[in-house]
Amino acid sequence: MEPFKNIRFKKTTAARFQEFSRSHFKTHTEALSTMLDFFLYNEISPKEKLGPRARTIENLIKKRINAVIAVMKEIEKNQTKPTIGILQALLEQEEPKKKPLLVEKKRLTGNKPNYREFNR
Repeated sequence: MEPFKNIRFKKTTAARFQEFSRSHFKTHTEALSTMLDFFLYNEISPKEKLGPRARTIENLIKKRINAVIAVMKEIEKNQTKPTIGILQALLEQEEPKKKPLLVEKKRLTGNKPNYREFNR
């Protein structure tokens, strides 16, 4: 077993630490060791602010998602739907009616050509 060492804290700080330690850890040593490991592992200082909280970040993400959705709706409204309409109109057009071809029929007598209509 490792020997203990006394560290001096103010009474209010010691009371806060003891309350925290009792609620989260079995011993005060385990609590302090875990806190130190946390700061060393994450390479942060207890004096630093960690930045915006989760709710703030969530709100920012929601705003950006809403902006992306608005852009996609605008693209669909102004580009996709008109393009689809034009393509459908082109595909649904009736084919032009073919005109009957005139074919020359040769006669054995006479010089006038006789034309007969054939449909294709």
